[in-house]
Amino acid sequence: MGEFELVWDSRCGVGESPVWDASTRRLLFCDIPGRRINTLSVDDGARSHWDFPEVVGSFGLCRSGRLVVALRHRVVLFDPSTRQIENLTEPVNEPSTNRFNDGKVGPDGCFWVGSMDENTPRQKTGVLYRVTPRGRVERKSDGYAVSNGLAWSPDGRTMYHSDSTAGIIEAWDFDTSTGALANHRVLATLSNEEGRPDGAAVDVEGAYWSAGPSAACVNRFSSTGALLSKLPFPVPGPTMPCFVERQLFVTSLREGRPAAVLQQHPTMGGLFRTAAPVLGSPVGVFADA
Repeated sequence: MGEFELVWDSRCGVGESPVWDASTRRLLFCDIPGRRINTLSVDDGARSHWDFPEVVGSFGLCRSGRLVVALRHRVVLFDPSTRQIENLTEPVNEPSTNRFNDGKVGPDGCFWVGSMDENTPRQKTGVLYRVTPRGRVERKSDGYAVSNGLAWSPDGRTMYHSDSTAGIIEAWDFDTSTGALANHRVLATLSNEEGRPDGAAVDVEGAYWSAGPSAACVNRFSSTGALLSKLPFPVPGPTMPCFVERQLFVTSLREGRPAAVLQQHPTMGGLFRTAAPVLGSPVGVFADA
């Protein structure tokens, strides 16, 4: 792999949730506090965006052509052609200081999304949910400060997840037809120096790629949690990798960083890319049609 290059100096407060839409050949990613989803055409560099009434924690592609989007406490369906927002769920019953964070569509066709606490220090009030195309919200696991790092193995039979504050990467056996979880295990526990786990992606070889914002790196782990490689990132705060054919795109953040750090790294919050040594495993599509 070569060095990362800046693709879009987007200055996101918290750039997150990059999603590759092969049908339109666009990479989509959100700015959580900016209440926005950005779009980038990978062929001609054309840029656009959609604004939302609340923070955008994460999102995924739908079979219908819409997006399934996690706002602060609810999940909605968004139609890019009309910009109409339709509630898929009612607000979840969580503390007002919680909000939705990382989310991804699983191989079961449902949207998996976790919440996080915004207090300092963070409390373990976060929950991991499964949201069905009919809007049913299922509570699957809890006790997280920052639910993050959702991804699935290429065969769909293993689900990965992390808690950024606790520094753990965990996994379950996954039933692709029912979304049932079994055989929970912790694969790795990471310190600030190693790169506490943030957003993630899986490649076709089954390796788990985890952004490590505390160490300005992207870590690649085996399916059993062994560290395979560490990629240095050009600015502090990488947040989530996404495979786009033979390239790896990574979002980043700038929110909460001291002025001196921002002066030294003015492109924090931008979108970066590098050549990928392997293809990514395809991400699920929400089964709303």
